[in-house]
Order: sequence, then structure tokens, then C-alpha cells
Amino acid sequence: MPAKDIYHDSCKQALIKDGWHISHDPYNLKIGRKDLFIDLAGEKLITAEKDTQKIAVEIKSFVSPSEIRDLETALGQYILYQNILSRVAPERTLYLAIRDASFLKLFEQEVGQILLENQVLKLITFNPNQEVITQWID
Repeated sequence: MPAKDIYHDSCKQALIKDGWHISHDPYNLKIGRKDLFIDLAGEKLITAEKDTQKIAVEIKSFVSPSEIRDLETALGQYILYQNILSRVAPERTLYLAIRDASFLKLFEQEVGQILLENQVLKLITFNPNQEVITQWID
């Protein structure tokens, strides 16, 4: 079982407050003989559509001395998980969850803007102190 990220529990609580039912903690991705683990998976009933939205969430703290190195690692993991999810659980949408502070440091800068403009990844930003979701970026 993988170690939990520093902000795992606060992100999980933020998702619950946002109306998500956490169905897996962690979410096991089995591909061939390999087991990988996404931090969380959840479901939410969309009443207007009478359908259930399903997500998988990889939480990253970005606390090392190099934010760019953290971004490179998170992006590689996101791409790997996204490609596996598309094969084994295509009904789930993968999100990378990061703190508001990390978003400001990286995604309001040109390096992060390029990733958002090219729709390389989907993001959830959250406030770990208040345990609330602040943005969904598709």
C-alpha cells in the first residue's frame, strides 16, 4: 500500500464537503501483473441528468525544493494513470489535486499555463486548512 500524501486527508474531506462519496481510498489500478494506486476515487449523483459522475484523484503536495521537479513527477504519474484508466475504467475522469498555494506558484506562471491551455491535465485546487475545493479545472 502506498504512503499517503501530506494533504491526503484534507483533500478527501474537501471532496466530501463538495458532495462526493469516496468509494475507494486508495483506488487500485491493476494492469497485467502490476498494481498501481490512485489516491482516491469517488462518485457523485448528478440529479439533473440522473446519472453518476465518477472520478479518480491523485493528490500532490509540491513541497520539495524544486517545484518544477515535483511538476515533472506529478505529470508523468498523471499521464501513466490516465492512459491505464482509459483502458480499465473509462467511466472515471482523472484529476490532479493540488493546494491553492501550489496552483499559484506553478499554474499562474507560464509553465503551468501551457499545460492548462493544451488541456494536458485536469486539476482540482483545494484549501487544506479550510478543507474546501476552490476550483475544478477541466
